[in-house]
Amino acid sequence: MKKMLIALSLSGALLGGSVAWAEEAVTTSTASEDVTVVETADTSLTNSELAAAPAPAEATAAPAEEEVKLDTGDTAWILVSTALVLLMTIPGLALFYGGMVRKKNVLGTMAHSFVAAAVVSITWVVIGYSLAFGEGNAFIGSLDKIMLSGITTDALTGTIPEILFVIFQMTFAIITVAIITGSIAERMKFSAFVAFITIWSIVVYAPITHWVWGGGWLGNDGALDFAGGTVVHINSGVAGLVAAYMLGKRMGLGRESMAPHNLALTVIGASLIWVGWFGFNGGSALGANGSAGYALVVTQVAAAAAAIAWLITEKVVRGKASVLGGASGAVAGLVVITPAAGFVTVGGALAMGLIGGVVCFWGITALKRALKADDSLDAFGLHGVGGIVGAILTAVFASEFIMGDKVPANMMHQLWVQIEGVLATIAYSAVLTFIILKLIDLVIGIRVEADDERMGLDLSQHGERVE
Repeated sequence: MKKMLIALSLSGALLGGSVAWAEEAVTTSTASEDVTVVETADTSLTNSELAAAPAPAEATAAPAEEEVKLDTGDTAWILVSTALVLLMTIPGLALFYGGMVRKKNVLGTMAHSFVAAAVVSITWVVIGYSLAFGEGNAFIGSLDKIMLSGITTDALTGTIPEILFVIFQMTFAIITVAIITGSIAERMKFSAFVAFITIWSIVVYAPITHWVWGGGWLGNDGALDFAGGTVVHINSGVAGLVAAYMLGKRMGLGRESMAPHNLALTVIGASLIWVGWFGFNGGSALGANGSAGYALVVTQVAAAAAAIAWLITEKVVRGKASVLGGASGAVAGLVVITPAAGFVTVGGALAMGLIGGVVCFWGITALKRALKADDSLDAFGLHGVGGIVGAILTAVFASEFIMGDKVPANMMHQLWVQIEGVLATIAYSAVLTFIILKLIDLVIGIRVEADDERMGLDLSQHGERVE
């Protein structure tokens, strides 16, 4: 109960401060950890453990037979997880967002997720992976792995091939970019969108990934982010909010109906996202092991708890529990548990899900009204707010039962480290997103013409429509 009260007060304090802000506004070769080989040699590193860890006090030479080798079970699980994470974007997020817009914009909205998968795949292999996980400094990786230079079929990250780690992390970059599209739906030029995501994935996503997972300063400070609460969700949510401010509100907002054209698509999309999240969180263990299994359990519990909490809150506030609310609540729970999936017990996941469902409902209602931004599909309310809550609560609910001797020794110190990561991500993502969009706006413009917006982006941007 004490932890629950602390969690609620901390979440409210930090998120409350965001209103004022809004209105004004890896290779494992670096700092790697010795891997202890158990009897089966089934060893692996988690996403979070790829960030720098202190070297052992006494460096002892491991016997040749204890050297880390490729593990086929770990490899098979990450192969599956990679496919599951890609499933979250195409078709999952494409359907989730596509069902919530008006009929005249459904193809344009779904195209955002599809094209994000194409564009980011190229930027990632060309330079993104090198900047994120290459040897560099505390803030950015090197250029040593441009075009995946030097990554052979024999190169390993933990007990899996490094080339597999490359594409697994690629799917994280893809969905991060795709989440942003929820804030800019129904009014952004397609050409401007392509230019934006190309630049953003390189100069925003890759550096923040390096900070947390690639041996950068946040990882070195001890920030806990198992599967991307900071790297993916806060990062994308804040970028989406800034983009919403810069684009301005949709024509007719508050006067015309903006009701979703097909919630069946949204529910199907949310369901695919929920299933895919097992690869997102479970795969971040980077092995077929108990950590992955526990991550799956707490992911399911948090999603279920948040969906229930959201529906109850919506029933109390609005008089009805909506299907869209249930789907949104589940996504909120998935976001909140992401940074903590490898660090908390089932009890912690239950508490985080319940808190996350209520706070994210507030994020898409009262907070959204206070921010006065047209966050079309609530990318910030779900992912930004959920990511902030999850990052903070990770410090509160991190458990020795799960983490063993790696559990933070001092909760208040860990809380500051988590807040440090939240604030740094908000600041960097917000400033760089603003600069990128401003430059694009000066060159080609970022918003469609009024007549094109009235026509709908399907016809005006793509020459197609859904009958």
